[in-house]
Amino acid sequence: MDKKNRKIFDGQIEEWISEIIAGDGFAYGYRKITKVLQREYNLTINEKKVYRLCKKMNVLRSQRKIKPKHPKRLSRNREIRKPNELWEVDIKYGYIHGENRFLYILSYIDVYDRSIVDYYIGLRCEGRDAAQTLQRALLKRNLYEQENKLVIRSDNGPQFISNIFEDKCVELEVEHERIPVKTPNKNAHIESFHRILEDECIGIYEFETYQNAYKEIVDFMERYNKRRIHSSIFYMTPYEYYEACKHGTAKDLIVRA
Repeated sequence: MDKKNRKIFDGQIEEWISEIIAGDGFAYGYRKITKVLQREYNLTINEKKVYRLCKKMNVLRSQRKIKPKHPKRLSRNREIRKPNELWEVDIKYGYIHGENRFLYILSYIDVYDRSIVDYYIGLRCEGRDAAQTLQRALLKRNLYEQENKLVIRSDNGPQFISNIFEDKCVELEVEHERIPVKTPNKNAHIESFHRILEDECIGIYEFETYQNAYKEIVDFMERYNKRRIHSSIFYMTPYEYYEACKHGTAKDLIVRA
């Protein structure tokens, strides 16, 4: 619970734990992580709960002494001049009122044409789900098994620091970079999309079932990509602008990210 007695989803707490470990708390044990969660994230949470989550995430201190298999690569400023140069990925949580449980929505956005290239909806979301969705997205853009310089940018969520996800990025020959802790502005395009998703879909419905939520989110994704126009891409839909880029008829655009 937070200080206002609102229930906080375990997935959100796991993300905060990942942020603590990725920042100043890289050497903290679960007791110190508990204190940070209480002080900086205003949670009412005990050490047993934090220990259980840390064990589930495989980040207990004795295990974190091992040199990481994939060293962290921090994001850097880029100028994007065409599709498939930089994709941002993140997770949005939704709530199913009729079943009193949460669901995950993981999305990959192309920062140039603003398309949601692919997405995942589920009652859980792990590194393998992020990895499989990435592979599917590459297939959709005909980038799978092709040499490319695609960069994937994420935050420090548990799904994206997992060895499963990092191994898949190496296998697919894409570069994975992570933003510094507490700098959501470095992932601005996916954050902006999440505000749209909240305002135009999951924030305006009280879902009775998972099936009901799934259908509404899928319908929204179709509408976002193919019918919702964006001023940032010359009042075109993401689908229209991406197709124009493929055929060489799009207006030039430089995206600084």
